[in-house]
Amino acid sequence: MKSAPVVRELRRHPGDFEHVLVHTGQHYDDEMSQVFIDELAIGEPDYFLGAAGASHAEQIARVIDRLAPVIEETKPDLMLVPGDVNSTLAAAVAAKATRVPVGHIEAGLRSFDRSLPEETNRIIVDAISQLLFIHSPEARTNLLDEGAKKNAIHYVGNTMIDTLSALRERIEAIDAAGRHKLERGTYLVVTLHRHWLFEDGELLTDCLARLAEISEELPVVFPMHPRTQAAVEALGLAEDGARLRLLPPLGYLEFLALVSASAGVVTDSGGIQEETTYLGIPCFTLRPNTERPVTVEMGTNVVLGLDPARILEVPGLIRTRPRDGGEIPPLWDGKAASRIVDVLAETFAATRSLEASRA
Repeated sequence: MKSAPVVRELRRHPGDFEHVLVHTGQHYDDEMSQVFIDELAIGEPDYFLGAAGASHAEQIARVIDRLAPVIEETKPDLMLVPGDVNSTLAAAVAAKATRVPVGHIEAGLRSFDRSLPEETNRIIVDAISQLLFIHSPEARTNLLDEGAKKNAIHYVGNTMIDTLSALRERIEAIDAAGRHKLERGTYLVVTLHRHWLFEDGELLTDCLARLAEISEELPVVFPMHPRTQAAVEALGLAEDGARLRLLPPLGYLEFLALVSASAGVVTDSGGIQEETTYLGIPCFTLRPNTERPVTVEMGTNVVLGLDPARILEVPGLIRTRPRDGGEIPPLWDGKAASRIVDVLAETFAATRSLEASRA
């Protein structure tokens, strides 16, 4: 979702850029593959590394090892990496090891919680990137505080919102609420997948108990991440009647159609905090912190902390935080990818000019 608009924008300039798309396979399954091919309309990747499964360390090592020959074959002038997942870190390290400059899409986000693997990934990738593409003002402050060069930072907006904006009509055309026999604006969407839910099982069990409790007032639909689904099955937990529904993972379009028609969302996902802000849907983040404080500042996101008991507050909070009650951050306008490509064009033009002057 973060890369697709950049891929499309680069393809609009075939005379200026030769683009190669690498899919590491970190999150590979049939649903994600379908998203790549159909829903995001970017087609098959040029290279597929097949790095799914294994531990964090093994995953990072696999991507570095399998990406190295791709770098050797294609000899890129720049490696663009999005977000904060293991593939982001691995690709940036592989590029750095082969003296390929790195551009980081979604740079500068910080939760200031080093227990999160994503936080370590962000810090390292930003430290070794030459181009830092940010989507909110506090990201600039974070990067400067860590010693980044001012001229490396480019405020371009949010490429994930580019994808959402481009697909908004298709999303709105899907009657996801009707498919699940729900009334628009009357139900809660839940998505939870962070590691702390699974450390002893009690937290996940407590979350489901609280969700069952509020479902008496507000129907709850819970499309489960594969890891969450496996944990629910291992613990022998089940949905509590028709008002708390545990669903398998949904595709990008159907999931966002379900979110856009909801009364609110409970999540521990960073991306969903942003998507709900753009859609004007009240969001309640079940985490001790957020690396996206701009969503709180805009008025759509409330950080509940890592306390399942606070889930009971959500129906009341929804009544005081109506849909469309927040603001959309500056430059979350569907044009971030275009700004990124403009920066790339200027950067490469300056490099060519410098090389010519030295010749």
